[in-house]
Formats: sequence, structure tokens, C-alpha cells
Amino acid sequence: MVWDVCSWHDMGPLIRLETTLTGDRYLDILSDHLHSFMSIVNSDGLRQFQQDSATPHASRVATKWLQEHSSDFRRFHWPPKSPKMNIIEDIRDALLHAVEKRSPSPRTPMDLLIALQDSRCEFPPGYLQTPV
Repeated sequence: MVWDVCSWHDMGPLIRLETTLTGDRYLDILSDHLHSFMSIVNSDGLRQFQQDSATPHASRVATKWLQEHSSDFRRFHWPPKSPKMNIIEDIRDALLHAVEKRSPSPRTPMDLLIALQDSRCEFPPGYLQTPV
């Protein structure tokens, strides 16, 4: 499993998760990667973070961390049972399709991570501004 983040302007880090994502592991990702990414790509001050309502995302520790950092960026609240409007799912589908077309196919988790990273680099300029 991987964790990914993107903005209107750029792709962020692709983080390989060795085990199941829990609230504590998600908190580590937020504190280690999200804050610095948001500071870099949103230097104009319009920082808004969107996530779905997966259990680790809605955990007490993650919610508390996001509240503590609410002066750094706002969290876009995802209503329950709302339509899927998060571009990250479109990116995931495009990455999976690109990796499926690779030859040879990735054989190890590290091969898969490299294939995903390489596929992200092959997205055309302006890809993130165009609905998939």
C-alpha cells in the first residue's frame, strides 16, 4: 500500500506503507510529509487539505493533529456518503493502468514502488489541472 498527496501544482511524496495504515501510522505520515509538502506547494497561503473519511483519517490522533495545525492549512471536510470528488482516486487509477502496461511487470514491493514513481513522472504537464 502507498500513501500519496498532490496539489493543483505538483505531486508530493509517494510513501510506501509496510503494514496496515492505522491512526498512529497516519499521524506519522502527516507530521513527516504533509506539513512540509503543503508549505512548499501552497506558498500563496491558500492551503487546504482534502482526505476521505477512512478510519485512520478520522482517528482521534489524526483529527487532533489536523486541528492543532489548522492555522497552517484548512481541512476540507468530506461529508458522509458524498460522491467521490477527490482527484487522488483518478491519479491512483491512472497509475495502476500505467503499471499494468509495464513490461516486465513489477515482481517485488520495491519494484512496484519504483514503477509507481516512474509512472508519476510520465504524467504530462498540466495533468493535475485536467480532470481525468
